[in-house]
Amino acid sequence: MDIAPIIAALKRQKTAAALIAIEIALSCAIICNVLFLITHRLERSHVPSGVVEDELVYIRTAGIGASGGDDPMVRAREDRAALASIPGVKSATIINQIPFGHSSWNTGVKLAADQQQTSANVGAYYADEHMLDSFGVKLIAGRQFTSDEFLNFDDVLKGKSDPPSSMIITKTLARRLFGDENAIGKNIYLDDTKPTRVIGIVEHLIRPNFGSDLIDADSSMILPVRLSLGYGQFVLRTDPGNRDAVIAAARKKLKEVSPNRIVLDAKTLESARSDYFKQDRVMAGLLVAVVISLLIVTALGIVGLASFWVQRRRRQIGIRRALGATRRQILHYFQTENFLIVTVGIVIGMGAAYAISGWLMHQYELPRLPLYYLPVGAVALWLLGQLSVLAPALRAASVPPATATRTV
Repeated sequence: MDIAPIIAALKRQKTAAALIAIEIALSCAIICNVLFLITHRLERSHVPSGVVEDELVYIRTAGIGASGGDDPMVRAREDRAALASIPGVKSATIINQIPFGHSSWNTGVKLAADQQQTSANVGAYYADEHMLDSFGVKLIAGRQFTSDEFLNFDDVLKGKSDPPSSMIITKTLARRLFGDENAIGKNIYLDDTKPTRVIGIVEHLIRPNFGSDLIDADSSMILPVRLSLGYGQFVLRTDPGNRDAVIAAARKKLKEVSPNRIVLDAKTLESARSDYFKQDRVMAGLLVAVVISLLIVTALGIVGLASFWVQRRRRQIGIRRALGATRRQILHYFQTENFLIVTVGIVIGMGAAYAISGWLMHQYELPRLPLYYLPVGAVALWLLGQLSVLAPALRAASVPPATATRTV
């Protein structure tokens, strides 16, 4: 179809065509960014933790007065052993933090003692000899800690010992620090004194709190440091169907060991993940509602304008039909006209979408909008435009030549 007459007709309807084009441009700019935000939120909520979430429960306590004298290290070992003796518990550990937990222990690491800026900010897990088995993390290279590598947290806290001599890091952190080189045997500095050697690499281990950067989220290390009571929480591994029974038994067991104990929290790790990403799910739902509402408003605008133009052009349509234009040609006329207007709006909207993405990057540290979202938004708006104009166009195509000419 020759589009020259269509463009000439649009020039006589500049204001109305411009309004629809602006509406399409705004819709394109907003929809592209909102779709990206929805996808990003959903990807973030499905980030792998690296642990056997469906087998883990965690317990936080306070007001401890366990047996074993006043030594918190002894009390911690006794409590862990008591929890490990519960029927159905495969393994138990005391750890300073858990994935999707309330607290987050982080530190900067360097590759040289005299390095001025840290190479990465890392989530630090202080673990005993039961942590890897309890969490179910997958060791993909290197080895586990040996008994002589473990330090007591109280000694580390009071500066009575050097930094740990060894560590296990995630695959993501290894790639982030050393690229394609083998990280096993490499040195990492936790302070300006002695290095800590990488002895193992795990597939994944998510840090408790993280932002929009999923690479940063998986940047974790495990240090061989046994915690004293008051600085850690218990994590128990059991069969998925046995978790509620284990939580009840653990509460009872801890009460038996120390009547003065207060259990602050006792939940499954799956519930911790669900709570952690609750805001993300709510936000994604709200953004979906925004997209749907915007599409409806845009569609109504197109339908309204197309219906108005059909009504005003009944005489013109009748003349075209009398001169031999078929119903199909009339239908294609309005569809082509809509396509041209929407295309102008999309072109403007793509530029606006990228500008909005840059602003979001600067203000909220979000990733840059991937370019493939632009054609996705364009196709969605082209389809919306064609569907919205279809009913008015069919009405225009159904006008008989005689009826149309009688409106003169």
